[in-house]
Amino acid sequence: MRFLLRLALLVLALAGGLVLAVWLTSDVYRVAASSMEPTLHCERPGRACLADHEDRVLVSRVPYKFRDPHRGDIVAFRISSRGALRCGGPPNGIHLQRILGVPGERVAVRAGFVYVDGKRIDEPYVKRERRGGLPFSERTVPKDRYVVLGDNRRASCDSRIFGYLERDRIVGPVVATYWPLERISIR
Repeated sequence: MRFLLRLALLVLALAGGLVLAVWLTSDVYRVAASSMEPTLHCERPGRACLADHEDRVLVSRVPYKFRDPHRGDIVAFRISSRGALRCGGPPNGIHLQRILGVPGERVAVRAGFVYVDGKRIDEPYVKRERRGGLPFSERTVPKDRYVVLGDNRRASCDSRIFGYLERDRIVGPVVATYWPLERISIR
């Protein structure tokens, strides 16, 4: 019995330590814009938002210290002055979008569909009614640059408007949605 109690306390301590470590190496953000609808909800009726409450997400600062961002990652990034001027909001304000082009790839966006190296990629998270918006002519993504797009292509200020995202502007990947309770998920 003592063994089981010690084991339970050890497991609890390890789990608590892991939660604390993740929390201390992460940032929390509210989803303020509709660019990632319906994957991430914002709260602005009439502005393409679908929810009564905005999602709140946890962004880890650790993974990209050990690996490069991958296509499909939803990332938090600090928008450039040029991006802020074109999209609104303050320079270095935090935006959340999905990486769809990585260095060395040829990327194009036509009718809301992304083409990488000439092939259309599968994006089940983008709903038909949210495709469209501005095109992005085919070009090769430079070193240390990324193409980011919102899942809501019709209402997203993204690489089609402000250009490539520089690697050093990326805070980290979204690792979890922690609020509201019915939207809790780990990515």
